[in-house]
Amino acid sequence: MAVAIKNLARRRLTTPRIVFSDIAASVLPEWDISLVFLGPAKARTLNKQLRKRDYVPSVLSYVVGKKSGEIIICPSEAARQSPSFQLPASSFQLLLFIHGALHIKGWAHGAKMEKCEQALLVTHGSTNSNRHRYRHVPSEDGRRRRTRR
Repeated sequence: MAVAIKNLARRRLTTPRIVFSDIAASVLPEWDISLVFLGPAKARTLNKQLRKRDYVPSVLSYVVGKKSGEIIICPSEAARQSPSFQLPASSFQLLLFIHGALHIKGWAHGAKMEKCEQALLVTHGSTNSNRHRYRHVPSEDGRRRRTRR
């Protein structure tokens, strides 16, 4: 299964397209996934329409039909946020794609989701394990805790 990719942003894609297809096949086998890269203005508009939130999102994901979903990434917002995750922009875009795919699968935020994200990111592109160095992360029981600095 290949991921249908549309790049409507003014940035060149640096990640090979096959990587997105490999991730989709491992997270959502037999699903049709569309991946769209948008500029900040269009991403903000979609976020208002879909979620009633007025900010530029780094990623949006939703189910379109039975076994069909769409993931929208704003590369400029991803590039802005990537240093806080200690990842290069291309690896952070992969993380956002994985994150969106897990939401389409029905997963909610939590330790299980983050562990799976890290495992898939290591498998498909990045080995940086300091993602949450400066963020609050859930503990084993799912409650928020502070990480050590």
